[in-house]
Amino acid sequence: MEQKFNTKVTIAGVELKNPVTVASGTFGSGAEYGDFVDLNRLGAVTTKGVANVPWEGNATPRVAETYGGMLNAVGLQNPGYDVFCKRDIPFLQQFDTKIIVNVCGRTTEDYVDVVEKLGDEAVDLLEINISCPNVKEGGIAFGQDPKAVESITKAVKRAAKQPVIMKLSPNVTDITVMAKAAEAGGADALSLINTITGMKIDVERQQFILANKTGGLSGPAIHPIAVRMVYQAANAVRIPIIGMGGVATTEDALELILAGASAVAVGTANFNDPAATIKIIDGIEDYMVRHGVSDINELIGMVK
Repeated sequence: MEQKFNTKVTIAGVELKNPVTVASGTFGSGAEYGDFVDLNRLGAVTTKGVANVPWEGNATPRVAETYGGMLNAVGLQNPGYDVFCKRDIPFLQQFDTKIIVNVCGRTTEDYVDVVEKLGDEAVDLLEINISCPNVKEGGIAFGQDPKAVESITKAVKRAAKQPVIMKLSPNVTDITVMAKAAEAGGADALSLINTITGMKIDVERQQFILANKTGGLSGPAIHPIAVRMVYQAANAVRIPIIGMGGVATTEDALELILAGASAVAVGTANFNDPAATIKIIDGIEDYMVRHGVSDINELIGMVK
């Protein structure tokens, strides 16, 4: 039967066949999920964070389950740019999906280095993870200071050949200030939210569960915060938003779209159900049929 509705969305001039991608760090760079998920069905695959050199990540234990979610302090472990380009990009190129590369760094120069190197690679969008600690500014995350957000966005934009998505941290007083700073710096799109800082203590051992003490909280517990922040950001800037944070069901994804997200990313849910993304893509199509929606774009930011 011929499809009578449009699920295509456009992020910074790049057309996705549907508004569903995966959240960075929850899907590797696609290969480890290839046996469970038809990657051709996804609007885009967002890779794990890539740095200019290999990062070892934090000491273990670095993952803990929590009520309604999980904490992680993986520390952006990754094999670095060279391995990523030789191994992961060619793998993803086999599929009919867009490639979003998540970029991390410890200094502005680190980010610019990766972005410049990716300039000639077959990737569609760059997602800049500004929740990384800025080593030159005493370890505060780039994304927690509006001046730093604007300046790193400008630096990355100058060096980038692909459109730039700035991934915002929710660990701030006012997300709209950060969203506007990224837009002022020339960002083509925003991703939000990243994880919320949390902590868990083993009461029997009377010790922190994570070696790092704190970790990033993700999963259903943070979803209402994500909906609120996506709504606020969408009404503060003119650039498109990829919404994420506790998306586990079709309803979760649609909430973010109705709040103003042009696309959504599924993260923690992938660990629990590798097919979560496909179920959500099918669910959005069912919803459109049920509600007589001919174009997904009609739903973006519909709730005011």
